Amino acid sequence: MSRPATRKLKLKTKPDATSALRAPTGNLWLHELNSRIFGNTRLVRVWLPPDYDGWGVTRYPVLYLNDGQNLFEAATAFAGVHWQVGETAARLISEQRIRPIIIVGIDNTKNRVREYIPYKSQDPKVLHAKGKCYPDFLQHEVMPLIEERYSVLKGPENTGLGGSSLGGLITLYTQLAAPGVFGRLLIESPSLFVANRKILEESRRFRNWPGRTYLGMGTREVGQAEKDERIVADVRELESILREAGLDEQRLKVRIEEGAPHNETAWAARFPEALEFLYSDRASPQPADSSRSTGSGRDDIK
Repeated sequence: MSRPATRKLKLKTKPDATSALRAPTGNLWLHELNSRIFGNTRLVRVWLPPDYDGWGVTRYPVLYLNDGQNLFEAATAFAGVHWQVGETAARLISEQRIRPIIIVGIDNTKNRVREYIPYKSQDPKVLHAKGKCYPDFLQHEVMPLIEERYSVLKGPENTGLGGSSLGGLITLYTQLAAPGVFGRLLIESPSLFVANRKILEESRRFRNWPGRTYLGMGTREVGQAEKDERIVADVRELESILREAGLDEQRLKVRIEEGAPHNETAWAARFPEALEFLYSDRASPQPADSSRSTGSGRDDIK
């Protein structure tokens, strides 16, 4: 992996609508990452909490999020709407609802669909899917960059992964393909229908689920009643799979939001709840028998 170029953006102070206090929203650093695995280049965006000093005295948990362009700035986000990740994280930290964390946004590329889909698919039509490479891309290119340059805590209990739509699909697939790496998952509006719902079939055989998972979905994702019912049913099926695997209310939070669409506005609205559930200071539950697990946590991921 070649050494990425780096530049810094200073995020502006923004008033919180629910508070009279004005708090800094932290710093955003941009790294240009040349991927040997995918043979392309993208930006990796690193949001640092306001108290980050860079000396390594304090180390921080990390949340990796897909579709990094859509997280921090309207200028780079799809349709000019972003998740307000920096503002939300800074507010929750200042209110002591979560501990300070580092949030990493991994930009997508023009090959987003192929990189986020792990299977050959007809809907959407993808004959040469590259999503099976994504777990390796994260573990061998993105995470080493962050761990080399920033004061991060390691281990699954300190490492999260998340995304929306196809980014949610590849988040779930990464957990199946690389169990024990990420201990917190944020899965928004996942495209579970891809490849005839194969991800659900594989999830049924999986056992090594993380300590906490947030699963979000709206009831008007598509805007067509029949399709919306199907995709909500898919999420309910995933919830059932996770419950049967032993995930109780402390380990799994599911939000089916009435009337919410499939867009950044909806994901931004649910992000505060998701972030607090995943990174609050309450004791973090551990996956059952995780300390004794020596297998992959799956029967077969093809």
